[in-house]
Amino acid sequence: MPEILDVATSGRELAIRRRLAAPRAAVWRCWTEPALLEPWFCPKPWRVTDVALDVRPGGASSMIMRGPDGEAFPNEGVYLEVVPQTRLVFTDAFRAGWEIAESPLFVGLIELEDAPGGGTLYTARARHFTDEGKAGHEAMGFHEGWGIAAQQLEEFAATL
Repeated sequence: MPEILDVATSGRELAIRRRLAAPRAAVWRCWTEPALLEPWFCPKPWRVTDVALDVRPGGASSMIMRGPDGEAFPNEGVYLEVVPQTRLVFTDAFRAGWEIAESPLFVGLIELEDAPGGGTLYTARARHFTDEGKAGHEAMGFHEGWGIAAQQLEEFAATL
C-alpha cells in the first residue's frame, strides 16, 4: 500500500502525493507504455482499453474507460511537456493535431522523484479550467479514485 504523504486541494487544483515502493523507471514506463497503462490506470472494476500514446510534446493520447456495466467513456488529449522519468504534463483541452476539445476539464501533471531509501515520490495533480469542473471532479471521487489507481500503479510497477 503506498504511503500517503499528503492530499492537496487548493484553488482549482486537486492533488495526491504518495511514496510508491516501486522504481521510478518502472513507474514512468507504466505511464508511457500503452500495454503497461491498461493493468492499473482505472480503479477496479473499471478498466482502460484501446490505449494509444504518442509521448512527446504535442503527441496525442487516447483510451476508453470501461465500466463493469458496459459503460464506455472515450478519453483523448495531448501531451504538453515530457521530461523522461521526471514530469509528464497532459490535457484534455486538445485532441490530435491541436484540435480544440468541446468540454475540457483539466491539465494533468505527473511528477516523479527518487524517494530517500528507495522507491518513488509520486505526485499527481489535476488543474481544472473552472471551479465547477474542479468541484465535479472532486465529487466524482478524485482523491479516492486517483489514490486507488496509485496503489494499483505501485503494485504493478513493482513487478516490472
